[in-house]
Amino acid sequence: MFEAIHAQLIAISRGAVWVGGAGMLFSAIMVTLDVLARKMFGITLSGADEISGYIFAAATAWSYSYCLFNRANIRIDALYNVMSLRTKALLDLLGILLLLYYIYLLSTNAWVMFSENWEFNSLAQTTMAKPLWIPQIFWISGLFFFLLCLTFLSVYCLTALAKGDWKTINDVAGVKTVEEEVIEETHV
Repeated sequence: MFEAIHAQLIAISRGAVWVGGAGMLFSAIMVTLDVLARKMFGITLSGADEISGYIFAAATAWSYSYCLFNRANIRIDALYNVMSLRTKALLDLLGILLLLYYIYLLSTNAWVMFSENWEFNSLAQTTMAKPLWIPQIFWISGLFFFLLCLTFLSVYCLTALAKGDWKTINDVAGVKTVEEEVIEETHV
């Protein structure tokens, strides 16, 4: 059961990364056109910087889960590599639980901000003057999806811990081995 849910969450996060990447490409094109239009014709595409900021925030939040599932987060692993599988698994579980707590705090505070902006129909202090809740919905949905993914991985790892399955914890929450990275980089 855990493997099937894990696979579905990975698929969703992979799709979100592609959409976010396309959004970032769109932002780059839009800003480039704005700069060229300003330099060549003396006109500006008003709001290109604002829209790019919104896209960046949403794309970044939605990419967190992809990084989580691909174990792409950066860790200092000098001592980690010489530890036993059990110790590594316990540290991995601790890391997931601490990240879950942090993202929970971040998400709940983001929700409060979003709710206030929705309630008061707060507008951006820019030339576009768009309601802030519109771009924030994309950003906060990425945070909540990441929170969901972290909650799932925490339950998955705690279940593996109850079974004494250190390898599963390491496989879903641990640092990639050099061999795994080589295979991933050379896989065609």
